[in-house]
Amino acid sequence: MTEMMSGVEHVEESMPGLGLGLGLGLDGLGEQLVEQLLRQARAGGLKLTGEGGVLQQLSQRVQESVLEGEITDHLGYDKHDPAGRGTGNSRNGVRSKTVLTDVGEVDIDVPRDRDASFEPRIVAKRQKRLSGVDEMVISLLAKELTLGLQ
Repeated sequence: MTEMMSGVEHVEESMPGLGLGLGLGLDGLGEQLVEQLLRQARAGGLKLTGEGGVLQQLSQRVQESVLEGEITDHLGYDKHDPAGRGTGNSRNGVRSKTVLTDVGEVDIDVPRDRDASFEPRIVAKRQKRLSGVDEMVISLLAKELTLGLQ
């Protein structure tokens, strides 16, 4: 009963400022960030793929950032915002989860809320297999793959 879910279509809904999606076009700033990331990875001796590789770490960070955006949208206030006091529902820590992605297993922290009404969309409850997010992350680095970083 393994579910396959792209999740990518929900990224822009959850965090529109990221400008991520299947038709991703990197602007000047985005390209600079990718180049900086790859330079740092090369200098630190990091590999692109595999356990602890750059793609796996990016996949984790993207998923966790989107999840934080989703719970903020769900609750209606930012983390540590005093506006959330007394609302009847608030953040209630995280639970660890391992999802199988195209770049391997990725451990993520999924935020929870007190009344358990938060339903994550990018990584749904009980979902173990995820595709689509990796394609989004790879598209961020596609131009740089020809540089031989592995």
